[in-house]
Amino acid sequence: MEQYDLVIMGGGIAGLTAAVYGVRAGLKTAVLEKNACGGLANWAVEIENFPSHDKIGGQELMIRIKDQALKLGVEIREIVEIEEIHLQGRSKEIKTDDGVLQAKAVIVATGREPIPLPVKADSDHIHYCAICDGTAYRGKDVLVVGGGNSGVCDALYLLSQGVGGITLIEQLDRLFAAKVSQDALMTRPEVKVMTSTEVCGLTLDGDCHRVTLRNTKTLACREIEVKGIFVYIGHIPHTAMFKGILALDEQGYIQGDENMHTNVEGVFVAGDVRRKKYRQLTTAMHDGTIAALEALEYISKM
Repeated sequence: MEQYDLVIMGGGIAGLTAAVYGVRAGLKTAVLEKNACGGLANWAVEIENFPSHDKIGGQELMIRIKDQALKLGVEIREIVEIEEIHLQGRSKEIKTDDGVLQAKAVIVATGREPIPLPVKADSDHIHYCAICDGTAYRGKDVLVVGGGNSGVCDALYLLSQGVGGITLIEQLDRLFAAKVSQDALMTRPEVKVMTSTEVCGLTLDGDCHRVTLRNTKTLACREIEVKGIFVYIGHIPHTAMFKGILALDEQGYIQGDENMHTNVEGVFVAGDVRRKKYRQLTTAMHDGTIAALEALEYISKM
């Protein structure tokens, strides 16, 4: 059994930020990541709202942060499956397929993932964050899939970035975004809204996407051409292993206070997996910073 001061579950920007702060404070720190480090940032082709970079690819940004953590002495284990956790008490135990780790404090930064477009396509132009990727479509037509708050608000953001036109579809018979957002969207002549509509086919011709849309009531189909597709049909937080251990909200996100404390002493939460309003790279870094500093204070008092 390997002993650590701090174990961080999740190698996205929240987890890696926490690791940097932890190891610089003198804590023996390990990061466990079930895939490659980077999280949802790896999905972003270009990021233009990250301070210090006019434009940077998501994977490039996360590689730089990972390299920094490694140089500082963080132990990073990727492609690791967590099999069992014991978080109660002063000593936390995490069993993985690569061994058992024991820690004084744990930060949960396991993130979430978007529900993917239910049509397979090998395309770099299917996105899940307009703020991350929207500026690449100035003057171009796009499809927005999903009529909830995320879809409608990101459609408004895309309009503010000067996209050529938007077709927004919702599978159910009405939009579910806040009325003020719906009203703002409906006043725009470059927007077409289609309810009771789903994507049932997609073919690529260069950077042109021919999307087949199907009316869920009449089953009638039509085809449109767009340059990019933005998908907002929900997210799944990676919290299944914490059910019955950490307090979760109705969507499965971990409930933590403003200092990232969970309901279990010595266990902190950071990033997209935390219940909160805004989920951006910078807000995840904020969470990771606070979680690491709070973990340091907790360990210092032990």
